[in-house]
Parts: sequence; structure tokens; C-alpha cells
Amino acid sequence: MSALRHALLDYLHLRRSLGYKLSRAEKLLRQFLDYLEAAGAVAITTEHALAWACQPKNIDSGWRSQRLSVVRGFANYLQNIDVHAEVPARDLLPWRPRRASPYLYTEQDIVALIEAAKTLSSPLRVATYQTLIGLLAVTGMRVGEGINLDRDDFDATHGVLLIRHAKFNKTRELPLHPTTVSALRSYLDRRDRQRLRVRTPALLISPAGTRLLYCNVHSTFKRLVHQAGLLPRTRSCRPRIHDLRHGFAVRTLIEAYRDGADTRQRLTVLSTYLGHVDPAKTYWYLSASPELLGRAAERLERHGGGRP
Repeated sequence: MSALRHALLDYLHLRRSLGYKLSRAEKLLRQFLDYLEAAGAVAITTEHALAWACQPKNIDSGWRSQRLSVVRGFANYLQNIDVHAEVPARDLLPWRPRRASPYLYTEQDIVALIEAAKTLSSPLRVATYQTLIGLLAVTGMRVGEGINLDRDDFDATHGVLLIRHAKFNKTRELPLHPTTVSALRSYLDRRDRQRLRVRTPALLISPAGTRLLYCNVHSTFKRLVHQAGLLPRTRSCRPRIHDLRHGFAVRTLIEAYRDGADTRQRLTVLSTYLGHVDPAKTYWYLSASPELLGRAAERLERHGGGRP
């Protein structure tokens, strides 16, 4: 194993000990080292990093910038142990990320997605995607968290899901509504699932009896969006599976305003439920919904006695 590959293992171990998962970064960096070895290079140079980041020629500027950023992080680490390592400048491939506008699904949209899942190739696949979409909609969990759930993470007796090793390696429990508990029980008790003699501990499985793959879930969800007839609202507001999480957060806050509840307390609880490191990470959802902003403004005006 080359010195660079040894250094990569140490780098990934260090970053992961700080809570980063780096699955995509590891894949990209291994590809970059393959490129260096093919070029006969024994150290990272700006020239090689830039040439690799721009491959293939038809990728967009954002993806090029992300590829170079991954290399830059590794090169920064290498400079502490290898004086020959060059760190590419930040402005080599400038790019300003644009945050997508959340596509807030209506209840009818979610029903349409679940109905669209009936067109999938097998009864078990239908049930799996209907269960996944419903679970994401009513818990606001991240897609990766849903895929990583094991059967033992579901406590049907107490109606709780355990989210393990989430973002920043956090673990949390999610209380579930009785209807959600019942739906998960029904899914686990399906005969076609039992006949597979599933070896994987995964809660949600493919027709082959394996854990779902992140890329396949996204690809299938795009098909379901098309099947359900859901269209982009603007160029930056397109139906994504992650927006089921946004919708859950917005509905929770809207219900707090409707009920006259303490929204600051509800926001703190919501932040914990979503797995955010601190409530400030949850505030971004406030700008996602005109209805939510309107209710916040009404309460502010009411508490301020009509004063601006």
C-alpha cells in the first residue's frame, strides 16, 4: 500500500472520530488516488487536483468545485506530514451553492405518492416504499436514517423508533403515533417478507431481502413523483424526497401556532426530534412556508399590542 493510501486511511479515521461519515468523500478520494497512481505521481499537486476535479468534461461547475473541495481537505491534512503536498486554492473553481427551496407536500401529494407506489414491480416493493414514504412524512427523519433502521430499532410495545449513528454520530428516540406503530407491525408481518427468510437486520428491505440502497431510493422516488403528477413549482423548488422532512417540520410548527402553544418550547422539542445539533439549525424552516410566516407575524403583532 502506498504512503498516500496509508495517509488516506489515517485521515478518514481522524475525521470519522469527530463524527463525520465521509462515505462520498472516501469514494472520491480513492478515485483521486487511482488517478495519481495512473499518472505516476507520488504527491498531491494543484495541477493534478484541478485536472482530476474537472473530469469528465460534461459535469457542472458545482460538482467540479465539490470534487476539488474534497481533495483540498485531504491535502490540508497531508501538509502536516508531507511538505511536498500542495493545497489547491479555494478560488480555483469558484462556485456559490444555492439552497433549494423546500417543496412542501400537501396531504394530497403524499397520498398521491403512496398511491403511485402501487405501480412498482412487486407487492413487497410496493409495501416497502409505501411504508418508507409514510414513515418519512410522519417522523421527519432523514432518508439515510430510514434506510439504516434495523428491526430491533422498532419497539412496538412502547411505540418508539431508535435512530442510531445519525448525523454527527448522534442517537435519538422517536415516539410514534399508534397508527404508525400499527403500519410498521403490518409491514413486518407480511407473508412475502417472511417467506424470504431475510438475513439482513434491516427494517425496510428490497424484494431480494437486502437493505435498501440510497441511490436506488432516490431513483425510485423520482419515478413516483412523475407517476403522481407532481411538478416543480419553480426552478429551485422541485419535489425531492428530503422535502418530506421539511414538510413535517413546517406542519409541526403550524400546529403549534394553531393551538396557541409555546412555539419556542415546541421548536426546541422539534429540533431534538429532527436530530439537529441545536435549535438554531431548525430556524431555517421558519422561512419555508408563507402560512407559517403569516402565523408568526400574527402572534408577534398580537403580543406587541399592534405596535410595529
